[in-house]
Amino acid sequence: MGLTARIRTRDGWAVSHAVVTVTDMTGTQVLRAEADTEGAVRDTTPLTPGAYTVIVTAVGYAPAASSAIVTASGRAEVGTVTLARQGGTELPPPGPWTVDPAHSSVAAVAQHLGISSVHGRFTEFSGTVEIAPDDVTKSRVEAVIRAASIDTGNGMRDTHLRSADFLDVERFPEITYRSTGVTEAGPDRWTVHGELGLHGVVRPVDLDLAYLGTGADPWGGTRAAFRATTELRREDFAMNYNQVLQAGIAAIGTTLRVELDVQTVQGESLPVA
Repeated sequence: MGLTARIRTRDGWAVSHAVVTVTDMTGTQVLRAEADTEGAVRDTTPLTPGAYTVIVTAVGYAPAASSAIVTASGRAEVGTVTLARQGGTELPPPGPWTVDPAHSSVAAVAQHLGISSVHGRFTEFSGTVEIAPDDVTKSRVEAVIRAASIDTGNGMRDTHLRSADFLDVERFPEITYRSTGVTEAGPDRWTVHGELGLHGVVRPVDLDLAYLGTGADPWGGTRAAFRATTELRREDFAMNYNQVLQAGIAAIGTTLRVELDVQTVQGESLPVA
């Protein structure tokens, strides 16, 4: 007898802080139960046979309501209730997530000679994501990139990019990013507000973030994927070097388009290989 239910996100993850309220047809509350750490509700309070309304609520999620019929045995099996993030936005389950560099990329694109693009990437970086449990806008992102790991596929160009004309990796070996806030930008989309430390300059930089989903990996872990983009102006970070060709065309564009494809693993550290 009683009520059983499973509370899940759209990705299938447990909502451990959900509350289930059952009312009869007069609107009177007859049962209130909380989900356990697995998102399961198992309450043995006997219910009189008949029709009821089941309302599921959880901080950060839109409420869900459904009808339930209690049988002669006094049991109501609600089944799985799926909750959507408040405002229609989604993020992974709360807690710490660690960036997996082997399955992520940090890339930048600059205009070259006014007619084409040069693509580069950083090969050494680390980062963490902390999804806040109640107010997801308080989630945090931190990342550190080794500046000398720049790779554009051309050794001479990479050496120049590491020099004092550009990244000056001897004086500024790390590029850092620390978020200061997160705001919703639409379904599965967020704006991450933060501060970028580059070439000895710290400036506010927003990332346009898309959450791509969460799932199990072949090694027994859980992964979440994101894609983020932003645009930087070199002069904002005191990188003013340029070579002007005939007709006034700059060899290298003044802006950089940054593209991040990130896989994170649930937990405070990566699994040991």
